[in-house]
Amino acid sequence: MLHRPALHAWQTRWLNRCRNALRNPLYLIGAAALLFLAYTIVWPVLHMIYTTLVWRTQDARLTAAADPGHLTFYHWQRVLASDISWSLFYKPVVNALSVGLSVSAVSMILGCGLAWLVTRTDIPFKKTITFLAIIPYLLPSWMLSQAWLTFFKNSKIGGTPGILQSLLHVAPPDWISYGYVPIVMTLSIHDSVYFFLLVGAALSSMNSQLEEAAEMVGAGRLQVLRRIVFPLVLPSVLSGFILIFTKAVSSYGVPALLGTPVNFYMISTMLYSSMRSRLTTEANVLSLTLMLISIGAIYLNQRLIGRRRSYVTVSGKGSSVTYTTLGRWKLPAAAATVIGMVIVAVVPLLVLLLQTFLLKDGSFNAANLTLHYWLGGSDPSINTGEKGVLQNPIFLLALKNSLMIAGIASVIAAVMGLLFGYVVARGKNTAMGRLVDQLSFFPYFIPGISLAAIYITMFAKPVLFIPALYGTITIIILITVVKELPFTVKAGGASLMQIGNELEEAAVLGGASWFTRFRRLLLPLSRKSLLSAFILVFIGAMKEMELIIMLVTPRTETLTTLTFYYVEKGYEQLTNVVLMIIIAIVVTVYLLAVKFGKADLTKGIGGQ
Repeated sequence: MLHRPALHAWQTRWLNRCRNALRNPLYLIGAAALLFLAYTIVWPVLHMIYTTLVWRTQDARLTAAADPGHLTFYHWQRVLASDISWSLFYKPVVNALSVGLSVSAVSMILGCGLAWLVTRTDIPFKKTITFLAIIPYLLPSWMLSQAWLTFFKNSKIGGTPGILQSLLHVAPPDWISYGYVPIVMTLSIHDSVYFFLLVGAALSSMNSQLEEAAEMVGAGRLQVLRRIVFPLVLPSVLSGFILIFTKAVSSYGVPALLGTPVNFYMISTMLYSSMRSRLTTEANVLSLTLMLISIGAIYLNQRLIGRRRSYVTVSGKGSSVTYTTLGRWKLPAAAATVIGMVIVAVVPLLVLLLQTFLLKDGSFNAANLTLHYWLGGSDPSINTGEKGVLQNPIFLLALKNSLMIAGIASVIAAVMGLLFGYVVARGKNTAMGRLVDQLSFFPYFIPGISLAAIYITMFAKPVLFIPALYGTITIIILITVVKELPFTVKAGGASLMQIGNELEEAAVLGGASWFTRFRRLLLPLSRKSLLSAFILVFIGAMKEMELIIMLVTPRTETLTTLTFYYVEKGYEQLTNVVLMIIIAIVVTVYLLAVKFGKADLTKGIGGQ
């Protein structure tokens, strides 16, 4: 009897807590967010791990010892320690790591050098250089590999040779046309923009008085760079290095176009090849390996940055910037930079565009000009009767699908990022807020092609009330939204942290419901962040290939996968026509974002 009142009080407090939690939209949204993240991110990864540890019925074709449903390490042993391990696992891993490290190093040199020129020197034409620098970001990375083949292709895999061989009548060696070197070069040109943006932003906010003080005590220019500038931007450099490394090791389009013709496989291309050979469990082992490499790289980055926190003295406060004088080298440096940027960013575009009007590739005369690849009908003597792109119903289907996927995924990702960001911002001191923040970032660790491999297994058949999604547009929209969560949730959370709680509290006192507060208060105040997330997700979705290449079926064809189909068939002009249309859409959307949404990626860099 003595314990009943105490127990009753405890129960009352607990019931009151539950009642308050159910009335608090923060907990309701947080619970829904955790449920979504658990089903779309945590469960698939756990399921993938499980599939690599059990026998499946189809394993009987690999070994008579297969016992479906029972635990086994056979698949790990087959991938890691068997006769095929070198070609299936170790060689692709070595190739992926070497490409990742090389691309990161070359991109660092290009991006950091360009960022320093634009932000810390008196070089002219800064806005022009900055605009040219971001052009590769707007293009699919594999478009540059297509341009590389246009210049350096030799006759090894048949078809029309590249421009270099046509002009000089000398075939480039295989190592220039295909494999490691062209993969590193094309990925470096594309990805160096990340270094430019990250390091450029850090250099722009750095107080130049530190450099001036060092020079006043007799430090040379190289010594200032090594002892002052580099340590201050080290976190940005390391972040850029890891970001590009993880992107490079998991990239698919460029290695597929430039590597597979000479059997240069990376983990991503070997994973895709294993999936097509119905070796899905071995592909899962490769996916987990790829994830471990990404997690290890990001963990190493955090450790390195953490150890060097004492170096970070960059202030967010405004300060005057004294530019380093280039003297007589100012104009030559500007000319060399602009010419170099035009060669890597503009010339490939123009060459690919010109190719779309050439009836026979490599023949540059007026009689060879045609609009057949844009508007022509079926002609059995050209590309085995393939119609011009704008006459092809498959293109129209792919265009509709691409715009639908990019449009719907962008809206959902932006709104979901804002809602999840609400939980992160308002619940930053709660376990729920921290868990939503951490789980929503987890897709960053998962390479796109690995996530696609997980979703094929997960959504191949109905589960509870969720129908089978494989082969539908829905699964492509879903995976696009999930893959973009790390960015959209961070953007939404950061935006909502800038909105004081007192505004919501005043609305509550005025009797406004949470939905009214969200619609009339939070949404308008977060409009710029919402629009930026929408635009960047849209651009990313329009040029996405790694994430969707294994999920697309003939009914859900997109522009990027149609391009890849044309490449595999050797229809180069048709490939370039679709590429030009993708680029036109992406550039148009970006320019609209800059004009109406103020979502300029280069803001704060290049004197803007």
